[in-house]
Amino acid sequence: MDLNWLRDFECLARVLNFTRAAEERNITQSAFSRRIKALEIWVGLPLINRATYPIQLTEAGQQFLPVALSAVAQLAETRQALRDADSSGQRFVRFSVLHTISVNYLAGRIEDLQQDIPNLRTRVISDSLSSCCELLIEGAVDIMLCYYHPAVSPRIDDAAFARKDLLTDRLIPVAAKAQTEQHGWSLDNQSGPRIPYLAYEHSSFLGMVVDNIVGQKKMNVETVYVDALVEAIKRRLLNGSGFAWMPESSIEAELASGELVPIGDATWSAPMTIAALANPATFAPQTQVLWGLL
Repeated sequence: MDLNWLRDFECLARVLNFTRAAEERNITQSAFSRRIKALEIWVGLPLINRATYPIQLTEAGQQFLPVALSAVAQLAETRQALRDADSSGQRFVRFSVLHTISVNYLAGRIEDLQQDIPNLRTRVISDSLSSCCELLIEGAVDIMLCYYHPAVSPRIDDAAFARKDLLTDRLIPVAAKAQTEQHGWSLDNQSGPRIPYLAYEHSSFLGMVVDNIVGQKKMNVETVYVDALVEAIKRRLLNGSGFAWMPESSIEAELASGELVPIGDATWSAPMTIAALANPATFAPQTQVLWGLL
């Protein structure tokens, strides 16, 4: 069972609305509904009465709710107790970060920061946007790094957390140069064979940004592969398997060498900001120094 299922259930039991709960949990409604259904399958009984408006907890749901709340609370308390009991004396700066930002930005940035902070120790947790937000809100990490996009951004209490914008990135549609030239791939071309499309999961952050880019535009494409990880899609992309939207920061070398080329103009792209969020009031001295250097 996934701990996120319990958090999803607590949220749904509180707001009694799938749309509002999915927004609060920073995932699509379809993905949220699947996770609630997965929890019900695990329990073995329906927890939500979907035939009423607003929805209501079933009798089983009412019995299960305090158990779910207790489990989440006990895990959080145990985690904190273990940290408090750690006598190693080594204080790690803890990050939660989207996987592609970890690979293509944070790893190199930490190398730079270690030149200014020689004893710097860091622990990085790469995960989905909703999980990264949960870790920050619960105090499990010091700093979260994520993408911001005007239409798809994490819902974080601005009064509780400070934000620093670190880098501007772009999500652009690209494909291998050889296949693009051979087949004449272009998103503006609505005729001819369909372009193989390497897509992100719709429930992922980049998947939602792509959906916003495409909007009502028609695309002569055929989805042949779906994944949530940029690096997995990039591997297929470099093999010439089709086209994909990629963060420009993750393919700088391939664009410079000409191995990958854009297959659409600026109207098919979207600007994104890599931002850091944190509550500086909780920082240890070394974390405060690092935050200043970001």
